[in-house]
Amino acid sequence: MIAASSSSVLKQLPSSVFNADNTLHFNYNPPLRTPFPRLNSNLAPTTSRFIISCQSTSTNEPKTKRNLLDNASNLLTNLLSGSNLGSMPIAEGAVSDLFGRPLFFSLYDWFIQHGSVYKLAFGPKAFVVVSDPIVARHILRENAFSYDKGVLADILEPIMGKGLIPADLVTWKQRRRVIAPGFHALYLEAMVKIFTKCSERTIRKFEKLLEAKDRQGGKDIELDMEAEFSSLALDIIGLGVFNYDFGSVTKESPVIKAVYGTLFEAEHRSTFYIPYWKIPLAKWIVPRQRKFQKDIQFINNCLDELIKNAKDTREETDVEKLQQRDYSNLKDASLLRFLVDMRGVDVDDRQLRDDLMTMLIAGHETTAAVLTWAVFLLAQNPLKMKKAQAEIDLVLGQSTPTYESIKNLEYIRLIVVESLRLFPQPPLLIRRSLKSDSLPGGHKGDKDGYVIPAGTDIFISVYNLHRSPYFWDQPNEFEPERFLVKKSSPDIEGWAGFDPSRSPGALYPNEVVSDFAFLPFGGGPRKCVGDQFALMESTVALAMLLQKFDVELRGSPESVELVTGATIHTKSGLWCKMRKRC
Repeated sequence: MIAASSSSVLKQLPSSVFNADNTLHFNYNPPLRTPFPRLNSNLAPTTSRFIISCQSTSTNEPKTKRNLLDNASNLLTNLLSGSNLGSMPIAEGAVSDLFGRPLFFSLYDWFIQHGSVYKLAFGPKAFVVVSDPIVARHILRENAFSYDKGVLADILEPIMGKGLIPADLVTWKQRRRVIAPGFHALYLEAMVKIFTKCSERTIRKFEKLLEAKDRQGGKDIELDMEAEFSSLALDIIGLGVFNYDFGSVTKESPVIKAVYGTLFEAEHRSTFYIPYWKIPLAKWIVPRQRKFQKDIQFINNCLDELIKNAKDTREETDVEKLQQRDYSNLKDASLLRFLVDMRGVDVDDRQLRDDLMTMLIAGHETTAAVLTWAVFLLAQNPLKMKKAQAEIDLVLGQSTPTYESIKNLEYIRLIVVESLRLFPQPPLLIRRSLKSDSLPGGHKGDKDGYVIPAGTDIFISVYNLHRSPYFWDQPNEFEPERFLVKKSSPDIEGWAGFDPSRSPGALYPNEVVSDFAFLPFGGGPRKCVGDQFALMESTVALAMLLQKFDVELRGSPESVELVTGATIHTKSGLWCKMRKRC
């Protein structure tokens, strides 16, 4: 149950959805489906996911079974681990509330009820849930090396190996020093050309469909924009990271099917509570695990071949010279080329493969999701869409975006980050304490803070941070302009407020200007290394779409149902009507 706000989505819901106390109820149904309606139904087996359907439901649910389950869960938690967390507020009833419901929605309810730091009782295990920028800053930046990825690393290591996301601290420090220099200014400038090249493919595809429709007497086409953005993001990440053209906008191939199968499995493992894939022989007995093993082997073989080809043409040089290459005329400007050519870094093929696999999955997911929700929000706000198109016309005319013109597409950039605020990708950051620590109490928390023992698993709820009524004005409203306005909060001790001038020269708002109230790519040392790549990619793709087309939802906003896992998706795609701009 979530308090009704004045957001544009909620305002369009029928009054029957609301109760007398102005609260909104959601009906949750656990479907069987793949997380993306991509290409065709044969790409991957179905997986168990959660959806949100905005429908009126009765709140008079039987409580007996729920209380028995919850009491047993809380008893186990307090006996085995809960006592170690002292007087921290407890989200009791957590286990039953999690069934059939996206986790981040429940975490928000308990945040409003229990405060910014609370204990989630979950059987024999307790999780600490953080919804406060002061506490998040302590974990992610001020005491970052006292934490690792914990549960997330356990889940993702079989897929990403020792890539940056699941890597232990020692491996992470080594690889971060090597990979971060690859995302330099000249590389990003070269990538903008790839962003436009791949976006042009998508635009041409839409134009051909509209031309065919026009010959039949129609003026618009209906497309699943989530699927289209997913294909676009896959093509970009392939060319930009390891110089491989998937061509998924216009074709299918065994590689694409294997990539999506692996993406589905990563999502599945991030949302499934019991790691059954660790059971001996499961990878041979369970059909979906057999398919996953086949998919991952197929991709690994492909990546191994790309790595071999890159090493066969290696031109070893210092990192400074690599960053000064003439990327405008470089045949292969990929990140793989940079990593292979870097002098003094004789990394083995397995580590390179893990790095590439991590960037393939993480880079693809974020961009496809942010573009999906940007269009979803703009379609409900036609005046903001017109404002965005006016800026595009002024800055670009009929030209394609360049690295320099992105700097002038201010409103488009703000739309991208506001979409990430409302629909963060991912909605949760997961950490595990490597040693005992004392967390700050945060806003309205215990002024003495909370002592946590080593091994404590922590959920930093980015969704809660981004929609917190304590740190954002009208947090559920789609207002890209909010990032231009300084917000001082002297009444919140320990939080510096929001100040765009705090990060001079930054094209996009970040955790620095918001003092950790805005964390679309994490924060601190383990912040996502490809954040500027993803943000620029989204800016280019969105600008080129709105430059040519008007977009509206095929149905009502409430008909777009959410599913969540590592990122936030739709249940059945984002179906839109598209027509050429007049």
